[in-house]
Amino acid sequence: MNQTIPFNEILLRVLATMAAGTLIGWERESHGRPAGLRTTILTCTAAAVAMILSQMLFIESATTAGGGTWRPDPARLGAGILTGIGFLGAGTILRHDTLIRGVTTAASLWFATVIGLVFGSGEFALGGVSLIVVVLTLYFLPALGKHIQTDWYATLTVTMELDALDESELRRRIKALGLKVKAAELSYDLAAKRKTICFELKMKRKAAFGLSTRLLAELRNCPGVTQAKWS
Repeated sequence: MNQTIPFNEILLRVLATMAAGTLIGWERESHGRPAGLRTTILTCTAAAVAMILSQMLFIESATTAGGGTWRPDPARLGAGILTGIGFLGAGTILRHDTLIRGVTTAASLWFATVIGLVFGSGEFALGGVSLIVVVLTLYFLPALGKHIQTDWYATLTVTMELDALDESELRRRIKALGLKVKAAELSYDLAAKRKTICFELKMKRKAAFGLSTRLLAELRNCPGVTQAKWS
């Protein structure tokens, strides 16, 4: 294959991509995420190499086709890379009960791949702007996010005797502490002479620990309540 892109241009594209992957991966590595520095650099650089190869194949076909109308699509290989990165990103998303982690890492990998494709195609201005966006998002937005009053959701399960508190009384106690009841489900176990009520609750994240402690302490002291669980 004849070289269709100067070597210094190829080197510049690859080095720019490695620098971008390093900035993105360093932040993920510092937080102990599954996809850290090496994974991000390899993913980002591989996308750039694929895009460079795609351009070289396109240019070569244009010079050797002898005036024919057929041309390979230089974006097809990049599209395949973006599709394949979805499987790698999915592997970084972990679920622990109701807590899901790794979504930002998966998005960072996908964004790093896009930046790799951009730098690999020689669009340095667009790649530079994209890199600024991702650096601001990963390095500076978390400090701002601490001041955002985000919502938090939890499930309260209360098991009690049949003649203990009814649902309306439990709702009143829950709302008195400042929690919102989104849904409730009541079930009976007549053989064991007990009933179970599950509440889907909504509150502010910063107040979740204090509210859960106070509510559980209050419910466990109520007559007829055998178990109160927060999850």
